[in-house]
This record gives sequence, structure tokens and C-alpha cells, in this order.
Amino acid sequence: MAVYNAPLNDMRFILTDVFKAHEFWQNNENLAHVDMETVDMILEEMAKLTKNVLLPINRSGDEEGATFQGDGVVTTPTGFKEAYKQYAESGWVGLSGNAEYGGQGFPKMVTMLTEEMVFTANQSFALYPNLTVGATLCLNAAGSEEQKQTYLEKMYNGDWAGTMCLTEPHAGTDLGIIKTKAIPNDDGSYDISGTKIFITGGEHDLTDNIIHLVLAKTPNAPEGSKGISLFVVPKFLVNEDGSLGERNTLAVGSIEHKMGIKASATCVMNFDSAKGWMVGAENTGLSSMFIMMNYERVTMGLQGLGGAELAYQNAALYANDRGQGRSDTQLQSPEKPADAIIHHADVRRMLLNAKTNTEASRCFAMYVAKNLDEEKFSTDPEAAQAAAARVALLTPVAKAFLTDKALEATIDCQQVFGGHGYIREWGMEQIVRDTRIAQIYEGTNGIQALDLLGRKVAKNNGKYVTNFLGEIREFVNNMQADHGIKQATLDAADTIETLTQTVLANIGERKNEINGCAVDYMHAFGYLCYSYMFALMVEAANGKEGEFYTNKAKLADYFVGRVLPRIDAHAQMVQAGSDPMMNFDLNYFDVPAS
Repeated sequence: MAVYNAPLNDMRFILTDVFKAHEFWQNNENLAHVDMETVDMILEEMAKLTKNVLLPINRSGDEEGATFQGDGVVTTPTGFKEAYKQYAESGWVGLSGNAEYGGQGFPKMVTMLTEEMVFTANQSFALYPNLTVGATLCLNAAGSEEQKQTYLEKMYNGDWAGTMCLTEPHAGTDLGIIKTKAIPNDDGSYDISGTKIFITGGEHDLTDNIIHLVLAKTPNAPEGSKGISLFVVPKFLVNEDGSLGERNTLAVGSIEHKMGIKASATCVMNFDSAKGWMVGAENTGLSSMFIMMNYERVTMGLQGLGGAELAYQNAALYANDRGQGRSDTQLQSPEKPADAIIHHADVRRMLLNAKTNTEASRCFAMYVAKNLDEEKFSTDPEAAQAAAARVALLTPVAKAFLTDKALEATIDCQQVFGGHGYIREWGMEQIVRDTRIAQIYEGTNGIQALDLLGRKVAKNNGKYVTNFLGEIREFVNNMQADHGIKQATLDAADTIETLTQTVLANIGERKNEINGCAVDYMHAFGYLCYSYMFALMVEAANGKEGEFYTNKAKLADYFVGRVLPRIDAHAQMVQAGSDPMMNFDLNYFDVPAS
């Protein structure tokens, strides 16, 4: 079985040394109730839960999988129901929830760390409460007072779960062409009819009720995405006294057989005139759902981080134990027939690639989380607006770049095991399979790149980027630490500034420029973000004694020399433009007839 020990020291370093969370909370009247002692207890307890409860059912959950029993029944693997009960009773589902409705009101800066731990220990399990948290965010922001009173407390305490029902067989990225209909009734409810696919946790045996948030179109709705409304559609109708009533006319049709996250029930959901109630105003469903989606996209970055962290810890243990060959410098274990592979430079390359990714990813996720908290809780309208702009710019990076680099890290760590990494008993192949989905759902990474370059850069003529570059340059120019990360980050900022100007200059004449260059632009931009994060970490460690802090600077050295140069390759590909891929005639892609 894989091993996992939560990297609490690294988490505390990011939270306290880098981002000075205690000062941030105390200076915000809406967060002044949060204290570091309580947060430290929260992290310690989650570390125990993930190691002792969730990790032991990770592999068995993968082997058993969620099971479709027929007649609309889905069961989770052995141990999941008991683990979920413990998770819910300990208050984890409502950790960030609105205290007015039974939540605990902790900021994203705290919950991102607990979410990372859950995703590290058991990616499949993590998705069940994660979707519930997302649904509560949406209901809290867009729901009526009656809807909040009806659903939130039960969802926060884990009695009820939540889902998001967007995708249809013919409509994935292009939600404007969904066919699910919502017919109004005289009592204010709607009859919801249609089929949704890829619904995480659409049916399971973990909770008494499942609250579906469903995108649908009312009669005579405008064409496209402007005609989408959002509805809350419970599995069981809720009586006026809050008790459960009759079963709604919705059911799971099947569950998907997937590459990974097999213990997570990915469902086809059929709605047959199911009773639903509109959330928010008519035709505003997509904007309401994106309240949830933006948080979910940041959380998917944490899923990637979790997979990379688990892979790294197990690969590092293996590399210290596995003997193969002799060290290039001197005999390390003369009493043994071979030295441990940790002494081979190429093995260290793979481990350090993964370690570089996990540390930069965690720091970047915390940076975005802090901006999410600033946007949500700040009493200063200007500060909240600036934070919202930063979140808009960086959300697609948090989702796409972190998960792209995470899969790379899991594969590097699998490679450390050689042939054993391909064998099931070591657990590495499951980590790779589970992590792969994070690049696909909640908007594929290609779509995230298009969002970054098309919406967040091109549509405002690079204003968000200019402001972000200004922040980076101001920080780096005022650093006290004497480290190569300073000039490297300034150079990376110059690279992104040039790339942005180039793309903005070309899009008028080259209609495919954004689509053709988006992924490479996003990766170049991601390396800049990582460089900024390493600058923050180096500065936070500067002047502090101990190997822990010294190693922060050493890892930054590795990043500057062996990882950051990749930004130049992506920059060259952006500079090449979209023509090299669009110059082919369509018949080039014809598949030969048999």
C-alpha cells in the first residue's frame, strides 16, 4: 500500500512565513475569528484522518469501484460509507460554509490545505464532499433565502450531498446547445426533463438525499448560453418541516467505466419531469453555476497537487531503498551488492522535478486562495475588485497548468520505480490513472488556456497581465535575498510581456492565433507564476536558520537551472504562431479506408 504523511511543515511555511495568514486574517474584520492555533489543530486532525482512514481504502476502492446495481441503485466501495460518515460527523464538509446556515466559515486559505490532503490520500473519495461544497457555494451565492434555509445546513453537515449537472451527450464545452427543458408549473416549480452525463456523485449510498443543480432551458429562452437557467432538483422532495418526502422523478441510467477515479460514481442522470426550482433569475444559470465552477477549477489544481505529492513521497522512499548499480562518485554501501538509486543523478532529476512542482503548486494555490478570500471577505471595495481581477486571470492557470505539471510529476515518479512502477502492487499506476482526469473535467485544459488568452488577456488588451507583471516586478526588485531567482523571475516577466504584445498584435490578422497559441502561452505564463512563487518562498526563508529553510533556496536553484528554461521553448512556439498547424488541407487528416 502507498504511504502518505501530510507535509505539514511545508504547509505551515506557506501559510505563515510566505503569506502571513495570521496578519491577513486579523486585519480583516470578517476573518478576525480565525486564529492560527485553531487552524493548526485543523491541519493536524485532517492529516490523521487522511493517513489512517482515507488512504487505506484508496487502492481497495480502485479495485472494487463504484457499482451500478440496477433499479437506480449505486453503491460505493467497501469502507467508503463508514469513512464518509466519520468525515461528515467531524464537520469537514461545512468547514468553509456560511456560519449563518450551520457552516464553520473558514477561509479558502485553510480549506485548500485540507482539500489537498484529501485529494492526496484518496482522489475518488475527495470528489463526493467536494461536489457538495461546490453546490453549497452556488446556493449560498445565488439561491433564495428559502432555498438556503432548506438545503444548506443539511449539506454542510453531510446528511445531504450535492452535484452539478451540466454536460449532455451532445453538449460538453458548448453548453449553449443543451436540450434539457424546464417547463413552469402554477406552483412556481418546474418540470425538468433531459439527460445529463459525467455527473460526479449523481447517485450513491453515502447520504440520505442528493441535491442536483441542473442547467436547463425554459420555453422561449434565448438561443445559446444566454438562455440557460439553473434549477435545484433534489433526489427526494423536501417537506415543509424539512423531512424527506417522495422520490423525485429522476434516476441514474448507468455509471461510466473509467480509466481512473473508479470509486467515484460518474453517472448518466435521466430527469423525467422531475420537480425543480429556479436558482437565481431566469437565463442567468451559467453565471450562477460559474460561482461554483471557478472554485472547482482551483480545487482541480489541488487534485493534481495531491496526486503529485503522493507520487513523490512513495518514489522518494523507493529511491532510498532500491539498490541498483554503483554511485558515479564513490561507493555508498560497500556492504551491499549495489547502492541505492537515490545516488544516481537522473533519479534525483525525476524526484526534484516532482518536488519542484508540488512546492510551487502549493504556493500558487495558496496565492489564488488568498485572493479568493480577499475578494469574498474584504471590506475595501477596491481591494476586493483587484483581487477579483487577479482570480479571473489566474483561475485557468490554477486548473490547467497545475494539473498538466502534476501528471508530468506522477509519471516521473512512476519512472523512478522502473518496471515496478507499471505493476499494480506498488500503487504508482493508480496515481497516474487517477490524476489524469484532472486535466479533462471542469473544462479541459485546452479550454482553460483559451479562457486565459482569449478572455482574460485579449479581451481587455492585456490589462490583467500588465497589473500582474507590475506586482511581480515590484516584489522582486525589493527582495532582500541574494538569489538567482530574482533575475530569473524578472526575465520571465519580460518574456510574458513580449509574448502578450506579440499575440495581441497578431490576432487581428490571424483568426486562429488565440486557439493555436493558447496552450503554449498558458504554459509559459505558468512558469512565470512558479518563478514568482519561488521568489516568495526564497524571500520568506531568507535569514532563517536550519536545513528546512536552506533547502527552499536549493530547490529554487534547481528550478532556475533545470525547469524554468522551458519557458523559452513555449515562447518560441507562441512566436511561431498558428500558421504551422493551419496550413494543412483538411484531406490531410483523412483516415485511409480499410
